[in-house]
Amino acid sequence: MTDDVIREGVIRDIEQFLYREARLLDERRFREWLELFTDDLRYSMATRANRYPLSSKAIAVLDPARRPNDESVDEDALAILDETKATLGGRVARLETGMAWAEDPPSRTRHFIANIEIADIGMAPGTAAEVQVHCNFIVYKSRSETEQDFYVGARRDLLRRVDGGWKIARRKLVLDQNVLLAKNISIFF
Repeated sequence: MTDDVIREGVIRDIEQFLYREARLLDERRFREWLELFTDDLRYSMATRANRYPLSSKAIAVLDPARRPNDESVDEDALAILDETKATLGGRVARLETGMAWAEDPPSRTRHFIANIEIADIGMAPGTAAEVQVHCNFIVYKSRSETEQDFYVGARRDLLRRVDGGWKIARRKLVLDQNVLLAKNISIFF
């Protein structure tokens, strides 16, 4: 088999893994979803900052070196979510108690994953033990009779091959919204 054929097989395998993850979330199969993560998981969410570009004529920047010329995420900024596998497990356990007011009645979600792009890290194509995966997402949330929320953004995952399958070791979510209109973030991404 050529490296290209192997790489295409890996790409298809990872896409199916991500689609299955979305289905588990939409079906509220949270315990099974937790099993898709490594024990050393880091799961975080941030927003982008709205900034005028340095070339803008609308505002003058006195010292251009003080900030980057893009809408990149400030890694030192306060995260909306900063989770481990244990804290995600605690959130799932709380949902199972029936005492989580933000999810009573439970939300209905639909997770859309698109523009999946995969880059091998470190090893020959198709044999990587870890791969970086970039994708875009839309999550629709509906609850009660009138509550509806959309979350739109980009996701950067580090997937690790464990016991012949993929697990998520890192997930960095970046929302396109910088002001959330939702009452809470009680769902998973």
